[in-house]
Amino acid sequence: MNLPAQLDPALNRLPEQVEHIHVMGICGTGMAALAGMLQEQGFRITGSDSNVYPPMSDFLATAGIEVMDGYGPGNLEPRPDLVVVGNVIRAVNPEAVRLAELRIPYLSMPQALAAFFLEGRSPLVVAGTHGKTTTSSLLATTLHRAGASPGFMIGGIVEAFGRNSSVGSGPWFVIEGDEYDTAFFNKVSKFLHYRPHGAILTSIEFDHADIFTDLDMIRESFAAFVRLIPADGVLVACFDDPVVAETAALAACPVISYGTGEQCRWQLRDLEVRGLSSRFAVYRDGQLFGRFTLAMPGLHNGLNALAVIALMDHLGFTANAIGIGLASFEGVRRRQQIRGVAGGVTVIDDFAHHPTAVRETVNALRLAWPGRRLIVVFEPRTNSSRRAVFQQQYSSAFAGADLVLVREHLPLDSVPPSEQFSSSRLVRDLQARGLAAHYFADTDAILDFLAGQCCEGDVVAILSNGGFDNIHQRLLSRLQ
Repeated sequence: MNLPAQLDPALNRLPEQVEHIHVMGICGTGMAALAGMLQEQGFRITGSDSNVYPPMSDFLATAGIEVMDGYGPGNLEPRPDLVVVGNVIRAVNPEAVRLAELRIPYLSMPQALAAFFLEGRSPLVVAGTHGKTTTSSLLATTLHRAGASPGFMIGGIVEAFGRNSSVGSGPWFVIEGDEYDTAFFNKVSKFLHYRPHGAILTSIEFDHADIFTDLDMIRESFAAFVRLIPADGVLVACFDDPVVAETAALAACPVISYGTGEQCRWQLRDLEVRGLSSRFAVYRDGQLFGRFTLAMPGLHNGLNALAVIALMDHLGFTANAIGIGLASFEGVRRRQQIRGVAGGVTVIDDFAHHPTAVRETVNALRLAWPGRRLIVVFEPRTNSSRRAVFQQQYSSAFAGADLVLVREHLPLDSVPPSEQFSSSRLVRDLQARGLAAHYFADTDAILDFLAGQCCEGDVVAILSNGGFDNIHQRLLSRLQ
């Protein structure tokens, strides 16, 4: 076992001369995107990761970026001018240990993004427990369609661009502001490095149980983020969430409230869901601002769009320009994405894992397909979902489904069994509520069950934040 790397804090900086940058953990979504943008700026980029995997490995190969499979001291030869360290890297990583020994300047991914791409720009940061990827994708796409040429860095592939990042040439840079910690040497939320000038705050709930002990600790991090917005900036905040409203009061900048309640300056009303599309009216200060269409179902997606409308109005865009951008939004991969139709069965891929996100996703899909049987397949995979902290909340999150299939979770080595989530208990709780539910030990068993169970007209929604053993394509192949 390596001794932990003792990185010199004085070397946590951008050196004056940089030509060669090495990226540790380069196959992460954000890290690969950063590597691509840095290469576009003319830097020589190398990287390393364990179990180099697509889709980012394919993206890096297409970009001609050299990737070493596995971590080791030799990956830092020849010596780079700067190393960007991903938050997947631990202090005992042999490459991190060698980095400390060689005394090479280093940055985290958020620090590097700020140093290379946010200087001289107006960062627009989308933060919150839920809806960050969709809302930031909506914002970047709508700005793009309005001719603003925004830069962006988002945690999902935005269909309008076929990628999750761009340097852009306009004044605004859209960032998905993650509250997860930055790096092993910098245990603060990533969004605290993003220099927000404008921000959207969608929601604040307990999550990331591996790094936050309770909701109060999460609130402190969001409060620190809100205080970063300068007095001439703006915060667009969802006042349907009382924790958001309370946190927004700490801002030194103007606060623009949105939601469905009477307390909100911007209100969403008259929501209609037709298939995978939503129509709704938007009121500002009690007056009709406009009617909008979005190719995504559900109240939560309507509210994500409302946040974008409120912010872009503040930035000076017309209702017509905003409406055109929203109506043409093609979506985000892994957010209510139709992966295919086989044998009359529609297979949906969605990233939902927090109980609130699961509930909103199931409700949206029920609205989209009111006359179809909705089968939900759930894989608990995040650090929080594999803990018992949300066990009870999950039991009410699937109410809109007709049938729920739950896979056994992969155990967390560092967490006692008594503190871990139980898939079988969730199934028993769902059954006690009168919902048809089944437990499965592995993905193959789920596929066998679905192959014999699915009928023409069914909608199968697969909820996981991981690859789930390629279950989507395997199911489509079996249903052909």
